[in-house]
Amino acid sequence: MKHWPRLHDSYIARSVVTSVLLVWGVVLGLDVVQALAGEMSDVGKGAYTINHAIAATGLTIPSRAYTLFPTAAVIGVLLGLGQLAATSELTVLRALGLSRKRLSVSVAFSLLLLTALMVVNGETLAPWGDERAQMIRSVRHSDMVVSKYSGLWAREGDMFLNARTGEQKQRGSERWLELRGVRLFEFAADGRLRSISNVEVAEHRAGQWLLRGIERTRFDTKTVQRSKVVEEHWNSKLDESALASGVTKPGNMASSDLSTSIDYRKRNGLDSSDFENVYWSRWFYPFNVLALCLAAMPFAFGSLRTGGYGKRVFIGIVFALGFWVAQMIFSRLAGIYHFDYRIAYAMPPLLMLGISYLMFRRRSS
Repeated sequence: MKHWPRLHDSYIARSVVTSVLLVWGVVLGLDVVQALAGEMSDVGKGAYTINHAIAATGLTIPSRAYTLFPTAAVIGVLLGLGQLAATSELTVLRALGLSRKRLSVSVAFSLLLLTALMVVNGETLAPWGDERAQMIRSVRHSDMVVSKYSGLWAREGDMFLNARTGEQKQRGSERWLELRGVRLFEFAADGRLRSISNVEVAEHRAGQWLLRGIERTRFDTKTVQRSKVVEEHWNSKLDESALASGVTKPGNMASSDLSTSIDYRKRNGLDSSDFENVYWSRWFYPFNVLALCLAAMPFAFGSLRTGGYGKRVFIGIVFALGFWVAQMIFSRLAGIYHFDYRIAYAMPPLLMLGISYLMFRRRSS
């Protein structure tokens, strides 16, 4: 008998997880169908075909699952507990000695595995799929997929880089980035153009740049000098991740790449707010999921004493939507007034948990 709480925890977990998966599947399916319909409207543009539309939509499924999971989780938790309440099983569990706190912990632990999977998905499959989908969609505007680094501009200190094309190359276990048609513009501290270098090939290997086929024009105070160099090393902290930030949406990047891009932008005096916003949203994602579900728990437990459970579920869903609106407002304010995004993402869940705690105490009294 001393192990009976574990059995009931397992039973609650199965009920909650089943409901979450069902809601998640329905919401995700509707979202994918809607997205596919939107992609179909672009069929016929350039070389874009039905197969491209299906592939582009399918590749975004991991990202859509990541985005929709918190909403599906809170709705699934309310419906799962609602089903137990409708059959008086929650009442029986309370009578056996399971407190509301213990039931809330059981629900939280039941979501940990799914939340962990979504965190891993958000760092691996989701960015990879969105990037590939973006490349497929570029077929609408050209007969060839535009290179990821085509027409790239980047800054490193007083040096500005422009590359016409670029690609990742691999030979055996070695991988490197190769840019072609590179121009390097070097400026003095007073803003005067110091030199222009036309580089045939720029390779980034083993953390350093190797420039080949260089034609450099240097502008002195009264003279202009031209020179040619077969190859030389360029001492720069610019790397693939930083370059990718110039052509890839922040939401399509992994946290490690976002961190590199933030450091690169801050180092060169560029605005990094969009990247910081996405970066910290990734870190607070698991906390937000659990906090949101726990904050909605009083709406489920309220049905133990009074009727109108459907009304309570509706209010709980509105409560969850209010959470996302509050978080969006705080993140926008962080971007406008330039305060720490960690504060912006911590405030809404703490606020919701505080309100939820007060509701728990009021309904327990």
